[in-house]
Amino acid sequence: MPITLLQRKPGRPSWMVGLLVAWGLSVVIGTTTMVKYAYTPGRSATPPLDWPRHAHFQPASPKATLLVFVHPQCPCSRATLEELARIMVLRNRVEGRVYFLEPAGTRWPKTDLYESASRIPGVRVFSDPNGGIAQQFGARTSGQSLLYDAGGHLVFSGGITAGRGHVGANDGLESVLALLSGDTPRHRTAPVFGCALYGDD
Repeated sequence: MPITLLQRKPGRPSWMVGLLVAWGLSVVIGTTTMVKYAYTPGRSATPPLDWPRHAHFQPASPKATLLVFVHPQCPCSRATLEELARIMVLRNRVEGRVYFLEPAGTRWPKTDLYESASRIPGVRVFSDPNGGIAQQFGARTSGQSLLYDAGGHLVFSGGITAGRGHVGANDGLESVLALLSGDTPRHRTAPVFGCALYGDD
């Protein structure tokens, strides 16, 4: 009886099967870890409910004021700035102020994030030496956004992205747009996805 091709085909060595299994497991574990990280929020802010009396600047009355705190070396915050640009289409109703952390004793160059923020119409960009402004407003995570109405009352606190570095529809963005359009938002808070501003998270 002739030997068929199927009969002559040698089986895979056990070491090769083990290697394939190990590779598959590493892919699954790596993907799971990345997804978990992307959707794990940072620490939320504990902002004052009313504009601080001793703040070195005043809210942008009669407009609302949107404060965004960013770590200049946080790649996740690129998405925050993209979403901020969408919000600033309504710049006749809001002034945007972006504060970039500048730790004491450092002289970081102005990163591409800083330049990107500077190009958004209606947004003013500032350095925040030693995170003084961020601390005054209770911000702990890069991407933290605070919306104060024209009377200086906090109406939204949270992030405006769907995840770390993810652009797209999300509760924070939709809430800010609703508030600026005079509508009632579904949420007044949203998780913040970004790097720690102070390196302690």
